[in-house]
Amino acid sequence: MRFLYCFLLHAALACAWGVRGHHEINRAAMRGMAADGPAFLKVQQEYIVALGPVPDSWRTPAEPFLKILEDPNHGWFQEQAQSLMRNPPRSRYEFVLALYREYEKTKDPLTNVRWTGTIAYAAIESYERIQAGMRRYRAAQANGQDTRFIETEIATHIGYLGHYAADAANPMHDSIHHDGWVGENPSQFATDPAVHGRFETAFVDLIQLTSDDLLPRMKAAQVLEDPFTAMLQHIERSYAELEHAYALDKSGALKDPENAEARALVYQLTSSAAGLLRDLVHTAWVRSAERNGAGRTGNPVSRSHPLYNPATGSAPAPRR
Repeated sequence: MRFLYCFLLHAALACAWGVRGHHEINRAAMRGMAADGPAFLKVQQEYIVALGPVPDSWRTPAEPFLKILEDPNHGWFQEQAQSLMRNPPRSRYEFVLALYREYEKTKDPLTNVRWTGTIAYAAIESYERIQAGMRRYRAAQANGQDTRFIETEIATHIGYLGHYAADAANPMHDSIHHDGWVGENPSQFATDPAVHGRFETAFVDLIQLTSDDLLPRMKAAQVLEDPFTAMLQHIERSYAELEHAYALDKSGALKDPENAEARALVYQLTSSAAGLLRDLVHTAWVRSAERNGAGRTGNPVSRSHPLYNPATGSAPAPRR
């Protein structure tokens, strides 16, 4: 059924970590929540787990507007426009414009939103939806109001955020070598698109990955100093394992469920995704108790903002 689900999506990069991987990453994140986190998430855990694979279902040609929007949200190809990818603007629209300026200089047909990716923005936009929901949850609870629908809304965005955190943890989602090695290939890595699925789906199913494998590898929950920076660092750590993943495939390790090195890499990457998701949710919860920061940071769509860009109609988001 998992392979049928992936097949039906008809999309490159569909099914990162497969259904099992996305489920277990979300489950580990919720099981690893700090004891002083929002208690309602315990009730919502299996709903959050079920939502893990859902953003991939938004990527079929049957919904073309949605596919155009969503496809870039699953990748962050480090080799494209390298200086921009490693120091991106703190605004999706600033990024799109900067990327287009890069295209105008190079005329590279892959220097565009789809083949460069926007996963860092998709993740942080989801994080801020969670934080906003938690702020409303606190206000409703303080006023004695029913919070059931807000709880479900928050859980929905957590489920979706887990997908982006998980995708970014797969080094093939962070590289132009996402569906087989392209260009110069001195190590003679696999060039067939199936390598992607062999790593993130077939092997994960083969070892029967569970949240119990991830929890011992996750550090204690922490409040992230700057969630956007944390997401970029998460991508960099994953990308560093790209050749390692391809080498394991080349050696045949991904066909052996007892291969310790392949297991260790999958555990490392998936526990990193679960830890980041848990920390983003924890950070949103802690910060939702703070006063609204609009007065401190300035309104990003105000034309009087010192960083306002008329080309985007906004200023980039500040650092925390």
